[in-house]
Amino acid sequence: MTTRLIDESLFENGEPHGGDGPRLLGARCSGCGTVVFPRQDSCPRCPDGVMSARVLPVSGRVWSWTLQAFPPKPPYRPPAGGHRPYHVGYVDLGEVLVEARLVVPRAEIRIGLPVRLTTVPAYRDEDGTEVVTFAFRPERDGER
Repeated sequence: MTTRLIDESLFENGEPHGGDGPRLLGARCSGCGTVVFPRQDSCPRCPDGVMSARVLPVSGRVWSWTLQAFPPKPPYRPPAGGHRPYHVGYVDLGEVLVEARLVVPRAEIRIGLPVRLTTVPAYRDEDGTEVVTFAFRPERDGER
């Protein structure tokens, strides 16, 4: 089966899986140190800095979350069988909050939960290619 990223610019080297798994790529301002995700060309906080690529940590903590019970607006594409509710929230990676899908069972999800970056299927293209996106799952003790 063929797989592709939903957006190559979100990942380090445009790949979802490196030697230690996926890594998200943000940007950092040289003037004030603000870190953003996804990358952007100008700083949202100051006019003086130059934005440079910044590989983000793979582990963080759930900062806030909710249940996405209804299908989002386009360009969202529901999976085969239709939309199924899923958790979405903000993950605190220390330097930046990242909005992401949370692949966490309802019984486990909570603010402060340690999570780790992963990839999940988003949808299938018309040609059968599986399109994957980033998400966070519970981090287990001793995991690197």
